[in-house]
Amino acid sequence: HRYELIDGGMIVTPAPGTNHQLCVGRLYVVLHDHLPPELTVMLSPYDYNINEATMVEPDLLVARTTDFGPANLQVTPLLVIEVLSRSTRYLDLGAKRLAYAAAGVPNYWIVDPSLAAPSVTALVLGTGGDYVIAAAIAGDEEWTDPVLGVTLVPSRLVGPAPTPA
Repeated sequence: HRYELIDGGMIVTPAPGTNHQLCVGRLYVVLHDHLPPELTVMLSPYDYNINEATMVEPDLLVARTTDFGPANLQVTPLLVIEVLSRSTRYLDLGAKRLAYAAAGVPNYWIVDPSLAAPSVTALVLGTGGDYVIAAAIAGDEEWTDPVLGVTLVPSRLVGPAPTPA
């Protein structure tokens, strides 16, 4: 189980499934291989302490390498990524989205690893303090994040695990 604290309320969700974890792993590889050395990508389980009442475990986050402490991240990351699953979809799109916006996380990617219609929605924090859509891609569409320079294609993030040679 995954345990998170949002506005003082304990949220417990089941461990992620295979497709979710394959997607998280593929996203990690893309980010790790293309980020400059001053940025680090971290994957869950890893705590991001927003404040005393909110501690979350995003699927992935990107922050300045110098911002990571020995135990967890206690400053605002540059990017948070949540990969949707049946058990976390509403949490990722609702309470966590609001928590990230309130914390001032400038970039929030929501990845839907559905095999039928994989998609990535990239949100940026607007001047009003809420997220606005910077990009929404699906299937074989390609998008390059203008901040990180990372190119994503949703269909490449999902699918069966590779078979050993």
